This record gives sequence, structure tokens and C-alpha cells, in this order.
Amino acid sequence: MSIFRADIGIDLGTVNIVVYVRGKGIVIQEPSVVALLSREDRVVEVGEEARQMFGRTPDTIEVSRPLRDGVIADYQVTQTMLGHFIRKARGFSLFPPRVVIGVPYGVTSVERRAVREAAVEAGADRSQVFLLREPLAAALGAGLPVDTATGNLVLDIGGGTAEAAVVSMNGIVVANSVRVGGIKLDYAIQNYVRRKYNLAIGEPTAEEVKIRIGSAVMLDEELVMQVQGRDQVSGLPQMIELTSSEVTEAIQEPLAQISGVVKSVLERTPPELASDIIDRGMAMTGGTALLRKLDEFMTKETGVPAYVADTPMACVALGTGRALEHINVLRRTEFIG
Repeated sequence: MSIFRADIGIDLGTVNIVVYVRGKGIVIQEPSVVALLSREDRVVEVGEEARQMFGRTPDTIEVSRPLRDGVIADYQVTQTMLGHFIRKARGFSLFPPRVVIGVPYGVTSVERRAVREAAVEAGADRSQVFLLREPLAAALGAGLPVDTATGNLVLDIGGGTAEAAVVSMNGIVVANSVRVGGIKLDYAIQNYVRRKYNLAIGEPTAEEVKIRIGSAVMLDEELVMQVQGRDQVSGLPQMIELTSSEVTEAIQEPLAQISGVVKSVLERTPPELASDIIDRGMAMTGGTALLRKLDEFMTKETGVPAYVADTPMACVALGTGRALEHINVLRRTEFIG
């Protein structure tokens, strides 16, 4: 990183923000969560400190995610959060940083403008803010040979969106996205527990269940977890035992929506690239790709061998960082305004 200008790549995710700095690698990986003083509309905490306050604050403090489904839901809070992380990442560089930000494939022009303006207001150089579609960024970060005339299939599943794309010659040939991701899996677990056990559990608890015992297909050896919540009849605290097979049953609907996105992309893939994909398989990136046996589920549902990329949570951020090294090539093909 130059003392004059920092080159920064950002995965601005619904659940996590991951920041890459050229010359340093991944320097920040924190929750996209902000805690505000409700009356004063003033930021109290950002990132991990704010996440730990989720569901545990008085009504004077509001803890929220300023991004929803991969795009900005609260502009001012997103700007504050971006400013916090950009200042942290740029260090003591003299000039405003050059920034590449990953955005969902299906992002609208209004949403793109909001991301760009938030980055500029947060301290980036207006003429050096580039937006890159996340499937291509994920493919770059996963180390796929995107600059060759071969088909590469990537499935990026974050907290708010799942996006599948076939990438070739530094561009996206065909892609599709659905606003379903890790958060929808958490909601599905909450709804299942509410219906079956009359127990209300919070979003952080549902996420912990997903991580500790969740699986896309039934496990050979059942996992069990004790879950605490509030009984909806008596209103009193209650504890139940939840099994991995119950969690698998709970999350089938959102998983079917994610596999449907891949199928829709495969149906529109040119035959020449489809044969490459069968040979190369499907690379899965994003935090939700870490769900147990998701690769097995996707292979069964789509007929394409699936595998989890190295460091899947960091792939989009690493891809935006690698895009910084190919600015001129990608400016002609895939950077969007």
C-alpha cells in the first residue's frame, strides 16, 4: 500500500463486511451491524461490538443491519459504517483511496448510485470508485481462470442474496440471483421452532443453531443442541432439544430457491460452456457455502459437481482486490456505473 493512496476492495455484505487492502490482504472482517442511540440518531458501536448487542439493548439503543438483501436499506447509517471501515483500512495514506466494491448482480441503477455515493461520502476518491458484480468478484477471489475462453460456474451465497453465474473472458455470460441467503435460513429455523414447539427464539440463536448443527442433507450421525427461548403460551423462558435432522427439514424451502437459481442459469448456458462446467464443477463462495453438506445438496439438485472454494467468506473481497490489478481490462467489460 502506497503512503500516497490506498487501494481498497470491499465486500459490502448484508451480514458481514470484508475489506481487502492491496499489499496487505484481508484487513477487516466484521459484521455489518450498527448500534444507534435512537433519540439522537448517533452511532454508538459498529461491527462486532454492535453485533454482540443484538437483542440485548434497551429501547434507547437500536441495533440494525443497514443493508438488506445485499443493498443499502439505510443510506445514512451505511455511509457512517463505510466511513468507519474505510478510515480504518486506509491508514495514513495522504490521498482519498481508490475503491472497488462488490454489488449484487441484480442491483438497480438507484441502488448502484446509493453505493457509489455512500463510498464517496465515506472518503473514497469520486473518480476512483468502481462497482463490480459480485459473481465475477467471487470467481476472481476463488482463483477461477476467468480470463480464459472456458466456462466457470460460481455460486455466491451471502447473508442476503444467492447469485449464480457463468464467467468467461473476464465477463459474465449468463447469471441470475435471488434475494435468499443465510438470513432466510435463520428465519426458516425460527419459524420451524415457533410452529413445532411454540417457542420464540431470536435471530442470533437461530444463526447459532444453523452453524452448530445445521446441514443441507441428513447427517449420518445426528447432532443435538439445547435451545433456549420464550414460550409463546406462558411467556416464560423454556429450553428444548433441537436435532440436526429438524434443522435440515426447516431449511429445505430456501435451499430449493437457491438451487433453482443455479438451474435457471444452467438452462441458459451456451452448450460449449456447459461442457466446461461439467468438467470443472461449480465453485461455491460466501459465508452460507460453509453450511454442512451444501456441496452434496447442490450436486444432487443440479447434476453439476459442487465444491466449496478456499476461504469462501473472503472470496468477493479478494476478487475486488484482484480487480484493482486489472482496472483497465475490467473497465472495458465489467465495471458498472
